[in-house]
Amino acid sequence: MTRTTVVRAVLAVLVLLASLFAVLTQSPRLGLDLQGGTRMVLETRDTAAAQADAATTDRTIEVLRQRIDALGVAEPVLARSGENRIVVELPDVQDPRRAAEVLGRTAQLAIHPVEEPPEEGTAEEGTAGRRVLPDEQGRPVALGAAALSGAGVQDAEARFDPQQGTGWHVALDFRGDAARDWAALTGRAACHPVGDDRRRVAIVLDDKVISSPQVDPSVGCGSGIASGATRITGAFDAAEARELALLIKGGALPVPVETVDQRIVGPTLGAAAISASAQAAAVGVSLTALFVTFVYRLFGALAAVALAAYGVISYAALVALGVTLTLPGLAGFVLAIGMAVDANVLVLERAREEYQNRSRRSPRSLRSTMSTASRKAWTAVADANATTLLAAGLLFLLGSGPVKGFGVTLAIGVAVSMFSALVVARALTDVAARFPFVDRFRTVSGVGAPGRVRTFLTRRRPRPMRTPRRWLTVSAVLVAVAVTGILVRGLNLGVEFTGGRLVEYATTRTVDADTARSAVAQAGFPDAEVTTADGRDVSVRGAGIDDDGVAAIGDALAGEGGGTATKLRDELIGPSMGEELRRNAMIALGIAVVAQLVYLTARFRWTFAAGCVVALVHDVVVVVGAFAWLGRPVDGVFLAALLTVVGYSVNDSVVVFDRVRELWRREPRGALPALADSAVLQTVPRTVNTGAGALFILAALAVLGDGALADFAIALIVGVCVGTYSSVLTAVPVALLLEAGRPAPAAAGRPRTGAPRRTARDNGAVV
Repeated sequence: MTRTTVVRAVLAVLVLLASLFAVLTQSPRLGLDLQGGTRMVLETRDTAAAQADAATTDRTIEVLRQRIDALGVAEPVLARSGENRIVVELPDVQDPRRAAEVLGRTAQLAIHPVEEPPEEGTAEEGTAGRRVLPDEQGRPVALGAAALSGAGVQDAEARFDPQQGTGWHVALDFRGDAARDWAALTGRAACHPVGDDRRRVAIVLDDKVISSPQVDPSVGCGSGIASGATRITGAFDAAEARELALLIKGGALPVPVETVDQRIVGPTLGAAAISASAQAAAVGVSLTALFVTFVYRLFGALAAVALAAYGVISYAALVALGVTLTLPGLAGFVLAIGMAVDANVLVLERAREEYQNRSRRSPRSLRSTMSTASRKAWTAVADANATTLLAAGLLFLLGSGPVKGFGVTLAIGVAVSMFSALVVARALTDVAARFPFVDRFRTVSGVGAPGRVRTFLTRRRPRPMRTPRRWLTVSAVLVAVAVTGILVRGLNLGVEFTGGRLVEYATTRTVDADTARSAVAQAGFPDAEVTTADGRDVSVRGAGIDDDGVAAIGDALAGEGGGTATKLRDELIGPSMGEELRRNAMIALGIAVVAQLVYLTARFRWTFAAGCVVALVHDVVVVVGAFAWLGRPVDGVFLAALLTVVGYSVNDSVVVFDRVRELWRREPRGALPALADSAVLQTVPRTVNTGAGALFILAALAVLGDGALADFAIALIVGVCVGTYSSVLTAVPVALLLEAGRPAPAAAGRPRTGAPRRTARDNGAVV
């Protein structure tokens, strides 16, 4: 074996061993739907400056969401109940005390001037109109009205200062008017003598003075500290300082909140649904492995082994990074296994074409053929995955909640799939290609025969790009039908977008979660979210539950719970995917699309990039329209599926345009429509085989999975089918029409100096 092969093999073994160690020694963080967690009900309180109405409560939800994300509780659910209540569900939090630590601190930050010291024996409550609180040493100090609040904080950071001996502290930077107020406050305090209590300013957090420093003697009277910066000192350790900085940086709560109820709840999905989903995943992955083995024989079987390695490594990465796994997330993870076959198919289809072309002129070893195929397929693999990684990074940086979590999962899947194809699969095929039997009988390896799809296309030689406008007409009709469905039937928005009703019942005897879900489904609400707590409390949350529905659910639960089901709570619930979260998701997605457009323009041409983006928009509209016609719910699960479709669509289009670019470089004077025809025909085998691998898994999830997972699979089945069509018959025609009359770029048409001129037959297929 060559040194490179040995390095790949050793690297693959080391990564696999490390992944197995992580899987066996660490437990995954499961979401509320798989494991359950803590449900809390918070109530906002009025203050002298603000009323706890619906608008103020909505702003409080967004601040709490930022803090929960910052403190490491992933995939939380927050929704407004009524005017001033907030329902919070924290997955993987089984200890209510821990939940109270996460949300119990309101972090109401205020900075006050210190007035004349109170007389001896005064109480901590205010006297003569003054507010008296103990300082950090326990000595009472009189505070004037708050001069600044936490709302003016621009940044908060935990820092360690060993030189001045202050240890850990929190550095604050104020913005705009708050910075001027800080300068005025410190300027007034500086007018008093050093050592006078009135030269101090008090930093109060949740009605507790945590720091009350004297203004430095260097600060002049009236001028104050103009930098707009200060720091909170105290006996903090590193963890306390970081937590305080996160709470403050998350933003001040508009109004204080009080915990009125907290309890541990069971998973929102029953054991039967989870078991069915696991069976669907096993069946789908097995069918994909068998399909790849059937099409590519020995090398296909090795690709299936590489896919198994991909599953282990990516799962280990998710566990090691502490990513919260929900059922849609696991479904996306399983789907990624099917899509990870793409890079392997790219290399194997390229090897088939290389073998077919080379054998006509001169024989070549199988190992050399595979090496050349891997090298030529690299640009398509790199560009396709680079665009997906770019989108994943922007979704993580700019999104929040489930959008941020999807970005993490997507990035891990892309990185590991490249490692699986370029290291694990390459090492296995390099070793297998060295056996004389495999090298002599190429049909055993799977690359010695062109394959049925390639044989059919070679014999018929269709010219799909001869009239590109007809394909755009078909695409326009599909979009028109989708838009008509959206306008006529409307979108069946889920409870995450529209809100709904939360009803809680107490039964006479214990009702398990699966029985409760079955009863609620029989009452006419199969899509409602059902959780249990303490064995006898059943919570039902869903959209469209009217008074008759409440009665029907109560009767159904009474039949299973000993004859009675007492209604404990009945509240209207606002959308858990709030306006700010939806807006941030759209902004993140829009910026991701623009970034992909810029990248593809730099790597290809702006016309090719425009074709990719038009195909992407086409796919999104068609998938949304399909769900409108089908009446399926548009919820958080659908959002995850739609983001997956976006990545899949761009990936497919990039592969086709990579082949167009390659052929154009070889024949700079050739007609672009003819080159596009050749590129499309050469990439169709890869497109068909990759799509088939993903569809096996999706079909299994749609048939065997539960309701939410079936919706996820249906959305992706539509997306994969439409994406396969649009990557060829929408993106390429758009680029051809935009290129009409434009000269071919010099960089795209000039072969490198000294490089031999290739013939049109030496085209090296793509996948």
